Amino acid sequence: MCFFGGGSAMKAVASKALVIKINVAFLSFFVFAYVALLLLRPASFYDDSGNCALRGGCLFMKKAEGGGLLKKGNRTAMETTAAPSFLKALGGGARVALVNMAEEEAEQWGVHRRAAVAVAFEPVSEHLEWKDLFPEWIDEEEENEGPSCPEIPLPALPAGEVDAVLALLPCGGRGGRDVGRLQVHLAAASVAARRGRRDSRGRVRVALRACAAAPPPMMEVFRCDEVVAREGEWWVYAAEAARLEEKLALPVGSCNLAMPLWEKGTDVVYDASKLAAPASAGRREAYVTVLHSSEAYVCGAVALAHSIRRTGSTRELVLLHDRSIAGEKLRALAAAGWSLREIERIRNPRAERGTYNEYNYSKLRLWQLTDYHKLVFIDADILVLRNLDPLFHFPQISAAGNDGVIFNSGVMVIEPSNCTFRALMARRADVVSYNGGDQGFLNEVFVWWHRLPRRVNFLKNIWSNTTAEASVKNRLFAADPPELYAIHYLGIKPWNCRREYDCNWNVGDQRSYASDPAHATWWSVHDAMDEVLRPFCRMTEARRAELEEERRWAEEMRLPDGHWRH
Repeated sequence: MCFFGGGSAMKAVASKALVIKINVAFLSFFVFAYVALLLLRPASFYDDSGNCALRGGCLFMKKAEGGGLLKKGNRTAMETTAAPSFLKALGGGARVALVNMAEEEAEQWGVHRRAAVAVAFEPVSEHLEWKDLFPEWIDEEEENEGPSCPEIPLPALPAGEVDAVLALLPCGGRGGRDVGRLQVHLAAASVAARRGRRDSRGRVRVALRACAAAPPPMMEVFRCDEVVAREGEWWVYAAEAARLEEKLALPVGSCNLAMPLWEKGTDVVYDASKLAAPASAGRREAYVTVLHSSEAYVCGAVALAHSIRRTGSTRELVLLHDRSIAGEKLRALAAAGWSLREIERIRNPRAERGTYNEYNYSKLRLWQLTDYHKLVFIDADILVLRNLDPLFHFPQISAAGNDGVIFNSGVMVIEPSNCTFRALMARRADVVSYNGGDQGFLNEVFVWWHRLPRRVNFLKNIWSNTTAEASVKNRLFAADPPELYAIHYLGIKPWNCRREYDCNWNVGDQRSYASDPAHATWWSVHDAMDEVLRPFCRMTEARRAELEEERRWAEEMRLPDGHWRH
């Protein structure tokens, strides 16, 4: 009996142990599954706005909202990264602001939790795309309600100063044109500019960590010549706080104008002279253009210099040229007011030999003009009608829009830097230009740019070929006093046409560039030039013969505008 009784007792104990093991196994499974679901972040857990839809909340999204961290998919593990040595140099009592990382992540580098401040900010919506910040068209004339930009939340600033700002840049996303990545850059810049302890030169310490597989930090926000150290994936900057403030004061994208067109809330044209303060002492500024590979644009450059001076600007004029420009033409350019600097051409490694864009990367030489603080580049086929000095108030890259998310490089504000020049040269081989030229290249490097009114670089074209479009644009081209700041002469250039009419009318694929009022405006400026300079705009006999051939073709086609009759 004792045996059977003891046996029953042993069986009962064994059964309970089995039940406990099964319960533990099931509990472990459910805990594992729950954690896995949280980490995988199924789309069904989130609503259309990217917010957590679970009643109890989403664990790492709560962390993001509370501590300013982007989602894990856009972050990277910190365990394998050594602490940047500059943290040790700051001393044990240093106060460090953390952007897109938590206090515990800084502790492993010896930053005491009490000295680390996690900066809270709301991560931007996943549904916000780059094209929302950089739309092709905005209502800059304010014909309706005017332009507006989506909001990119910036952090609540910590109380008191910080000795350094550390930021973890997203590793995923869409490469250079990634809204979340831009947000972290701007968040770091905001904290650094407004809470960073400034040294005697007004600089603040910032360290950005960029994953090896991701693009480097954005030069548009943190200039490469402000880098004081590189340690693994860390980029350490001594950033000019005032320049960061200047950037932060601008619209977050080209969704709004950096330079106002109208006085706020009125129909009065904005008084841009309020921005046209003279260059600061010790800071040289200049207008600049580039001629290379032929003398085809010498006349345009002469007219450009004259047009700038007609507006009353006294800024310096600098012209970069290669050896293709003959001595007589160089003397004419100097007489027009240009300060001449000879350069070696830069070849576009992706261009075919002998094509028009083979050496158009020569424009990169602009960044080597480091004896100037700021430059306004203007293409030699542009005519300036109103004073453009206010543009020196704006940072790199400020330009008018072109199409899609890109800017037109015909007029742009740049800040010379040998470091930037080296960075541009290093990327020539791997960056694919959408148009095979310098404009496409620069747009892939400087993805965050600032929109100037299209009146600053008004393209001479009638894309839709409608009477309404032609009427509006031709009125602007002919306005006296001028309403446009500059006209960009696309197509066949005015100096390659007779003065009587725009010869683009007589060439089938150039007719969208034809405008007699714009043509007449260019010739009126030409006629006001010094008589000794006008001969450099004379047409060659070969070009006269081409014009006659084009006219005869238009006559044979009986083109309806009838310009071929003249």
